[in-house]
Amino acid sequence: MKIHFQTLGCRLNQAESERMARGFKLAGHKITQKPEDADLRIINSCTVTKKAGDDSRRAARAYHGEQKIVVTGCHSEMHPEDFVDANLLIPNAEKEELAALVMEKFGMEGLALGMDRDPSPIYPLSTNNTRAFVKIQDGCDMRCTFCLTTLARGISRSREAGEILDEIQALAEAGCQEAVLTGVHAGSYGLDIHQDLGWLIERILSRTAIPRLRLSSLEPWNFRNHWVELWDRFGERLCRHLHMSLQSGSASVLKRMARCYDPPTYAEKLDAAREIPGMAITTDIIVGFPGETPEQHAESLAFAETMQFSGAHLFCYSLRPGTAAAALPDQLPAEVKKHRFHEMKSVIAQSERAFSESQLGKVLPVLWQQAGHEGTLRGLSGNYLHVHTDGTLAKANTLTHTRLLHFQDGRIMAEPIPSDL
Repeated sequence: MKIHFQTLGCRLNQAESERMARGFKLAGHKITQKPEDADLRIINSCTVTKKAGDDSRRAARAYHGEQKIVVTGCHSEMHPEDFVDANLLIPNAEKEELAALVMEKFGMEGLALGMDRDPSPIYPLSTNNTRAFVKIQDGCDMRCTFCLTTLARGISRSREAGEILDEIQALAEAGCQEAVLTGVHAGSYGLDIHQDLGWLIERILSRTAIPRLRLSSLEPWNFRNHWVELWDRFGERLCRHLHMSLQSGSASVLKRMARCYDPPTYAEKLDAAREIPGMAITTDIIVGFPGETPEQHAESLAFAETMQFSGAHLFCYSLRPGTAAAALPDQLPAEVKKHRFHEMKSVIAQSERAFSESQLGKVLPVLWQQAGHEGTLRGLSGNYLHVHTDGTLAKANTLTHTRLLHFQDGRIMAEPIPSDL
């Protein structure tokens, strides 16, 4: 049977879709990139914003009369009524068994091929083998007022470390150059088993051959200052990039969001992380949160400018029914949120450019990924800069020391130094 996956939302969804697809591959089914060719479509939905929810609902349509639709993920968890035409809804808690459940439901052949054993470390949805998102935990114990994640995903649960190490080692043996640790609240890894994320990082880099390890989003309170020594110990194998969610630079707004820090505490965490030479800090920021005054927005702009982020995911606040923030007074008009978004975007663009310029002339480890524009090859530096080089100078899925040269048409041009890492 031909199966197509459509994944919306976060990196965790991407990692989970890969694991689900591996289950079908093991059972002898084919993963197709074309939805119209599929006999079965799997929609891994997202509900983090209204747009994500709407996109998830629209995605769950059949391309032809015989095609079956299965939906899982956070939006179907929170709003199953949006998917009344789907053939099957799978709860988040049963994602790991999705392939077996689907094959049982539709009488698909292949169940006897070993669905109860661990899936092979192939990533059938990826177009290349350069990077892989590895799920390390699920759920969240926080109660941020704007977020549905706790309701959709449940409490924080750490994945068994041995499983994570086995998967990453298998990826390394298959030629993967970078593993990205991901989760709903990845920084909370280990808290339920009396360990922490730093402990997991040390084990991965000590016990596997993965060339490069990257962390996904962290909450600022999860970062431990003593983790700095991990970068000293493992060097370029541990990417010099942290994504620390800010959400707002206004103490009053952070309090209404139920975030457990204030701007000075956040700044202290960034100062500690920036003790690591070349460290890039990216973030998430929401503008137009309910009750955000012009003065509070100005505070957020000023704080973001001071922090000099190397990049950011920016969002206009999106009202999500069922969250505490949806009931807050003083919901802001769309035009106000849009204006504030563009003001914040301008601030971030300036600091992003400044960070990129500060790296010109430096030699950085770059993972070359895939063909880019007009004969170039695109790559990603350890500190999360997207760079380009002449396609004849490097090969995809290789790590090289690379000198960053200059900007050309808004892109960072670079030149590999002859000798692989």
